[in-house]
Amino acid sequence: QVQLVESGGGSVQPGGSLRLSCTVNGPIKGLSEMAWYKQIPGKQRDWVTKTTRAATNYRDAVRGRFTVSGDAAKNTYHLQMDLLKPEDTGVYYCHAKFRWPDAEYWGQGTQVTVSS
Repeated sequence: QVQLVESGGGSVQPGGSLRLSCTVNGPIKGLSEMAWYKQIPGKQRDWVTKTTRAATNYRDAVRGRFTVSGDAAKNTYHLQMDLLKPEDTGVYYCHAKFRWPDAEYWGQGTQVTVSS
């Protein structure tokens, strides 16, 4: 059984930085995509970054400010968030997609608040 455990997040002033981490506990055979999603109250979760073996895609609103990295030895993925804006506020979820068999998992979510 796969479990995604998130850490990081918190409150920061505009222009500040935060780093989120997501550790994949369990077998990673068949892992095809890692992603970060953001959700604000009353809205559906929207993807922020998506990473496959080929590349990482960033939503336009965060491109140039957010950076995804990974520590393969620890099965941990990071989202470095710089130059944060109030509109980045939300609950961020880590998401993993597997193939053969198809499956997907979510982290528990972590709150990011950007406010002066």
